[in-house]
Amino acid sequence: MYGKAFAPEYQGELGAALGVNSSYEEVLATARRAHDTAGTALERARAALAVAEANRRLGRVSDAGRAWRDSYRSAREAGDAAAMAWALWSGGTLARQCGALPLARRLLTHAVELADGSGDRLAHGYSLAGLAETGRIQGDYAAVAELHERLLEEGRAHGEARHMVWAMSGIAQMHRNTGDYAKALELFEESVRIATDADDARGRAWSLRGVADVLSVQGEPDRALALLSEAETICRTMDLASALAYNHKMQANVQYRAGRYASARDTYALALAEFSDMHEPRGVALSRLGLTKSRARLGRDAEATLAELAELERDFTRIGLRHAREMVLAFRTELLEAAGGDAIPGRPEAAGIPERTEASGGMVPAGA
Repeated sequence: MYGKAFAPEYQGELGAALGVNSSYEEVLATARRAHDTAGTALERARAALAVAEANRRLGRVSDAGRAWRDSYRSAREAGDAAAMAWALWSGGTLARQCGALPLARRLLTHAVELADGSGDRLAHGYSLAGLAETGRIQGDYAAVAELHERLLEEGRAHGEARHMVWAMSGIAQMHRNTGDYAKALELFEESVRIATDADDARGRAWSLRGVADVLSVQGEPDRALALLSEAETICRTMDLASALAYNHKMQANVQYRAGRYASARDTYALALAEFSDMHEPRGVALSRLGLTKSRARLGRDAEATLAELAELERDFTRIGLRHAREMVLAFRTELLEAAGGDAIPGRPEAAGIPERTEASGGMVPAGA
């Protein structure tokens, strides 16, 4: 069993004033007022943490970076190891969002150590979850699959719906990326049910995105797009800028798989602009890949496409996204095979290019 979802990153008085479904503009305004009136270093640390998380989810990464460091300094001044762990969790999550995966690992590892020593079970669990998510995004499934399962069991044991949704979505994503679509769909749909019952709108939005992804791969683009439209409404209501951009990228993925290349091109361009505004390199690179593939399908010159793929391969290698790099190599192989014959590289029906499905490139956890 599980209870209603809650947001443990909103601490002290903020925990009473804010909920898991509070819009992030509201969170930001409330947290700033709390920071301005804070009477102790610990109160400043807690308020700055909420400022950091609101800015991160709004896509304001520079402000988020300043705020989590402010939180950490105040927590250190207060001598509170748990508050320091929460600040480092926020910093590590921001680093992952920005594509700095080695930095994310370092910050989250230190957060785990501090939380473990402090006895704060939630800070420890969230920091471990962040490490697991970072490894999964990098494609290191062997290293993190067991940790995802353990975190899911801990969430169930303590009735924490939000954490269950995160862990279950991560496990589902690994099944999806390794081709077990039936299991992935089962887990994503269960995540939707849990998030709905727990009144976790953010978790529901991310889980709907996962369901839509699998339905699209299985040849149901219209159902997938309807679910993504529902999730998009949630993202806009809660000011989830990063989640909205990933939603748009998934809409483009669905359009691409359905052969609607012009629509996919336009939607990838929209997602690319959104990620660029947020300075989110992982989303930028994934959107650029989709845009490159869509343009190639529409007949773009193969030489220009191959040049872009070479640049993207370097970006994915630098960021550490193994699965995304494999997608680049697979599409390059398609182009080179087509170019070796008499067919037009950009037109799969003429070239006989098999349609490979594009993976989602990883999901941000519901708790992140």
